[in-house]
Amino acid sequence: MEPTALAFLGAGLGAGLVALGAGLGIGRLAGPAMEGSARQPEAAGDIRTSMIIAAALIEGVALFGLVICFALAFK
Repeated sequence: MEPTALAFLGAGLGAGLVALGAGLGIGRLAGPAMEGSARQPEAAGDIRTSMIIAAALIEGVALFGLVICFALAFK
């Protein structure tokens, strides 16, 4: 394989791992949040707000990971 093909392969694998990690992170975040909302419905608004902020931070990290993968591939 030539070096550019390896770079694209690495970027693709990295992008897949970033997406997998973000999905797992948000899944691990949303499950307990839904359980907490079911146990204490009066706190559902506060739990939802905290969950959305944490999910946005996870997505931000995933976006940076994707940008780095593509920057390395097209270097």
